Amino acid sequence: MYPPPRELPTEVFATVPAALRRDRPSWMQRHHHRAVDCFLEGPGFDRAGNLLMTDLAHGRILRLSPAGAWDVAAEYDGRPNGLRIRADGAIFIADRLRGIVRLHPETGRIEPVLPELPGAKLHGPNDLVIARNGDIYFTDQGESSLMNPIGRLVRLTAAGVAEVLLDHVPSPNGLALTADETAVLLAVTRANAIWHVPLLGPERAPGRVGCFIQMSGGPGGGPDGILPDAEDNLVVAHARMGTVWVFSRLGEPLFRLRSCAGMMTTNVAFGGADRRRLFITESATGSVLTAELPVAGRG
Repeated sequence: MYPPPRELPTEVFATVPAALRRDRPSWMQRHHHRAVDCFLEGPGFDRAGNLLMTDLAHGRILRLSPAGAWDVAAEYDGRPNGLRIRADGAIFIADRLRGIVRLHPETGRIEPVLPELPGAKLHGPNDLVIARNGDIYFTDQGESSLMNPIGRLVRLTAAGVAEVLLDHVPSPNGLALTADETAVLLAVTRANAIWHVPLLGPERAPGRVGCFIQMSGGPGGGPDGILPDAEDNLVVAHARMGTVWVFSRLGEPLFRLRSCAGMMTTNVAFGGADRRRLFITESATGSVLTAELPVAGRG
């Protein structure tokens, strides 16, 4: 359908040190059929230049300093997955066990923001994105799949009102807003697709949902974390495919970045002085990969 995308190289930037790997059992073993000593997700740079990452397996927020030093910013009874840093520096986490929470890195304190929906339990939040007006959009994935399509797309308004925008989604995962914030791009992992969710009118109500990109491959996986660049291209981490793709704003494949480590490419963040350096969490080996892209990440 399209010509093969141009390939860009990756390299290992950092790896979780042995001292921070956990040899205790993890709830994730039933999914991966092996011991999981760490599982990196949700990379994001704070205002001091530290790269924060969640450790989904062991309830931790790991921090990698600009000098390359690792430490634990927080450890608590939770399952932190997606992480986003608001323009004012506030750090929010989608936690599969505890809902939407806020991290206070100076103390490691975890503050509840939305533990449940009004009148309903959360299945297990996966990722989130923050709009310019302060609204938080997040995915409530839980154990949803093609045979159990119970996942949700939820908006938590800046005023604190939670609204379910979509229900019956088979494994909603990463998400991004278009540059004009008139649509959500939604990674639907078990459908191996990116959906386009229009937000219509002053109420930003969901319009007719369509399939923006239909992917293939990655046995048992699919698109995970996604992130737009400055030209509204979409960077997609393809879990279990060992690949990060870059698609144009029309959904055409532009670039392919193959992992130089394992196959579990879960999430991405832009960094570097010009924000053209992409940082990729590869969760099977506990590594952070990097690659140079021709277009900077959206500011």
